[in-house]
Amino acid sequence: MSLKILSVFGTRPEAIKMAPVIKALEDAPGLESIVCVSGQHRSMLEQVLELFDIRPRYDLALMTANQTLNGLASRLIFSFDDVLAQERPDYVLVHGDTTTAAAAALAAFHRRIPVAHVEAGLRTGDLSSPWPEEMNRRIVDAISDLMFAPTQSAKANLMAEALQGRIVVTGNTVIDALYATTARIDADASLRAKLDAQLPLLEPDKPIVLVTGHRRESFGEGFASICNAIDELARSGDVQIVYPVHLNPNVRAPARARIGATPGVHLIEPLDYLGFVRLMQRSAIVLTDSGGVQEEAPALGKPVLVMREVTERPEALEAGAVRLVGTHTETIVRSVRELIGAGDCVRTPISPYGDGFAAKRIVAAIVGAPFDEFATTVRGGAGERAHDPIEAAAQI
Repeated sequence: MSLKILSVFGTRPEAIKMAPVIKALEDAPGLESIVCVSGQHRSMLEQVLELFDIRPRYDLALMTANQTLNGLASRLIFSFDDVLAQERPDYVLVHGDTTTAAAAALAAFHRRIPVAHVEAGLRTGDLSSPWPEEMNRRIVDAISDLMFAPTQSAKANLMAEALQGRIVVTGNTVIDALYATTARIDADASLRAKLDAQLPLLEPDKPIVLVTGHRRESFGEGFASICNAIDELARSGDVQIVYPVHLNPNVRAPARARIGATPGVHLIEPLDYLGFVRLMQRSAIVLTDSGGVQEEAPALGKPVLVMREVTERPEALEAGAVRLVGTHTETIVRSVRELIGAGDCVRTPISPYGDGFAAKRIVAAIVGAPFDEFATTVRGGAGERAHDPIEAAAQI
């Protein structure tokens, strides 16, 4: 009798990180994989589904204009309960710290269906930052039967909280997705040319600073300070700024008003994942408040300045690949100039978050098989990179 796994996600970052897991589930013998999307993001989510050829059985289509967190969570629990009643899965698999993840896990818990949590155990210790993600992640971990910690420090966080679920250190699935995507880009010159053509006309000899910024806790004064820093950096003429602007109106409106006309600032529409990875490859510095970008950019050898006061991803910080700069204009400007002035923008890629085998470890844990035995039964096997993935997992 096969195990039925119901994977639930709703945002673009979740989709990117869940895509390798879903493909591994599809390839595994003895599993039935079902995908349900909430629609917490819409157009940005569909880009990822198409890229990774993921076909959801259920699309709850819950996104509404200016939706509140409580409105989204209540609609999700109500709608997802019908899916649970119909499918009766053996596991509900959720990712990370979104409202979709927290609501889906709670709905499963209410029906006594086991929950498995991908990217468990990340903590800042501050419920207000990131908000509401820090609480969402704690809620999911508290009711999970299986917790897939991406690193040893994430595992230590879970053990300190004395949670009841089983913890497995896997690496982060975003590195699986990143390696697959960069391999595709690097192998295809025509694809690279196509992706580069989607970008604005950039000066070939001037460093590119890639900006992403969308966190709720920065809305208002914090985001205004970020825009002031971008304006000052661009007007200096030392760098060129490329900012794929999030669709949230709390980001788009002030960005356009404050820096939309600044010379050297290119505000562009959100890129699909292929395009975004290519832009990261071409950038000298990444200025971000995104969790996933903190994991991806160091693996591409890019220095990262994080526009937050705290991070739940300390590994890259400890490795020197990431620096916290907050939302303070002066600190952001000074930090970018220090990197440019010191010639510290070309770095050796490091990946404290994984080796590209996280998804296979996750599926092996679900089916109860040793990873080294399981890996030989799925597409690609365990030999895609020349190292021992079991030994590597112990170092994550």
